[in-house]
Amino acid sequence: MKKILYILSVVFLTGIASSCKDYLNTKPLGAYSDADVWQDPSLVSTFISDIYQNALGWPYAIERLADYVDESMFTPDWGATNFNKSLMTQDDLMGWSYNWGLPDPTMDTYHFQWAPLYKNVRKCNLFFKHLSEIPWPDDATRDRMTGEVYFLRAYNYHYLVALYGGVPLIAKPYGLNEDYSIARNTYEECVNYIVGQLDTAATLLPETFSGKDLGRATKGAALTLKARTLLYAASDLHTSASISTYASGFGNPELLGYTGGSQTDRWAAAKAAEKAVMDLGIYDLYKPTPAPGDSVAQNFVDYFLSYGYENEDILLQYFTPKSGQSWSDYNPALYSGPNGYHNWGNNTPIGELVDEYEMKDGSAFDWTNPAEKASPYTNRDARFYSSILYEGVGWRKRPTDVQGIDPWDRLQVGHVFKADGTSQQIPGVDTRQGPIEDWNGGYTGYYMRKFMNPAIDPQYVKQDVPFRHMRYAEVLLSYAEACIEIGDAGNLADATEKINMIRTRAGQPPIAAGLSQAELRTAVRHERRIELAFESHRFWDVRRWVIGGDAYKQTHRVEVKYITSQTVTNYRQPDGSTWGDPVYSKEVFGNDARAWNNKCYFFPIMRDEMNKNTLLVQNPGY
Repeated sequence: MKKILYILSVVFLTGIASSCKDYLNTKPLGAYSDADVWQDPSLVSTFISDIYQNALGWPYAIERLADYVDESMFTPDWGATNFNKSLMTQDDLMGWSYNWGLPDPTMDTYHFQWAPLYKNVRKCNLFFKHLSEIPWPDDATRDRMTGEVYFLRAYNYHYLVALYGGVPLIAKPYGLNEDYSIARNTYEECVNYIVGQLDTAATLLPETFSGKDLGRATKGAALTLKARTLLYAASDLHTSASISTYASGFGNPELLGYTGGSQTDRWAAAKAAEKAVMDLGIYDLYKPTPAPGDSVAQNFVDYFLSYGYENEDILLQYFTPKSGQSWSDYNPALYSGPNGYHNWGNNTPIGELVDEYEMKDGSAFDWTNPAEKASPYTNRDARFYSSILYEGVGWRKRPTDVQGIDPWDRLQVGHVFKADGTSQQIPGVDTRQGPIEDWNGGYTGYYMRKFMNPAIDPQYVKQDVPFRHMRYAEVLLSYAEACIEIGDAGNLADATEKINMIRTRAGQPPIAAGLSQAELRTAVRHERRIELAFESHRFWDVRRWVIGGDAYKQTHRVEVKYITSQTVTNYRQPDGSTWGDPVYSKEVFGNDARAWNNKCYFFPIMRDEMNKNTLLVQNPGY
């Protein structure tokens, strides 16, 4: 009996041991080892998709790049005001890197930093390290994914260089216990490296994608990024003359720009790169010539609410209603819409941008013109109406609890005053003094219209419109800029033609032939500011044009008053009319006094990075 029990015990224990061994060798569901990834092309594709997300960031996040330049104001602040006063140091980027306690903050600026960008570079380098191990199903898949990673490595380096100047060029994934000391490459070496990466990417990438692959880099995207890189490199920020002015006495000017060579030649290279995109023959402006009965403003609205790809689109970033892991990630209409709709009223346009929109006849808007001051939103550039929400404009139907206050669904950013003009009676429902979400709402008198779909109630539905990182309008304007800076008569005429393509689509009169180089430079910079508003270009343009002092200064808002001798209980009269004509005035916005310091043409390398790598040279001013 004892012998039988012994045998049974051995069998039982052996079974347990065997079961434990099998259990311990079981791979966890939903997790993959590094080795697994490189043996499965589908997992490799997911790995690459993660690089895309980290590189492109969250351009519809609660904060936007527009809040850190003279386009908009971030209402909650969170340090953005200090950033816009040039107060950043090598220990603190102010609102740029604000962390609200999440493990991975995702505002539109957080990924534009040294560590996140290099983290992405490392992922690209890991891909290339394992490239030969991957069992590709066919050569086309291998080439396409390889081209994407070349593009993504260049994309991350493009922004590293735009932020910091010359940076260490790293082409291998460092491991533990290695020597991480590596010096910064020169600015010129970095630009050449980025261009080489993109030339290789362009040879491997297809011209178009479809279906589930929409949003991935194409040949056109690689060539457009190459052109953008060369345009930035040719700009005044990177000339010896400029460096000696904004970084006087800095001992390493080669880290900030070119110390030799011809700027005209660099502009010619940028022009050629832009033309290479044009010569693909697959891009055009969306509705380039409006039909006589068209609403030009509606054409723009339709384009920016389109899911693409339209003929103008080069690189889109797609979202779903489930995009993002928290309230902070992605919800464009909720974050930026008027607070009288239970939206949050962030990212409100500042007066300096709004005033830049021309009159319909092509003249500049002017607050000192009595007729224009009395009716500032009449007969403006169509892009104004597709981009800006302003006093009295019709918008989506009000929520149920607001319909009794505003059954007319018209924006209310002003106040009704008594006859003395100083005693307030009723605040507009979209002001911070209104009865709906007065802790939200803007200060500037304007809200963002661009990208917002009025058919969606963002209280309950996330808008999933894609963000356009690259489009053909940028290519045309960049080509025109390069032609202008080359400066001969033929190039100036070519630039005029390209600028007028943009203006024709916008319904604006053409600029005249024969303008001088200086006049055309003003024209193309105006068009970039208006055409590309809120699309994450202005921040970089201000720096590469070396106009920080013009952009970062005291801002203005609009005040709207209705003055009446009657005692009123609502913002509008019962028939929907206003209490007299509105009185508009341009007012200094004391809470947004911005200031510029030349050190801010480049970011500081953070102290912890300097401590880890003693070969790094800090940027001037820090």
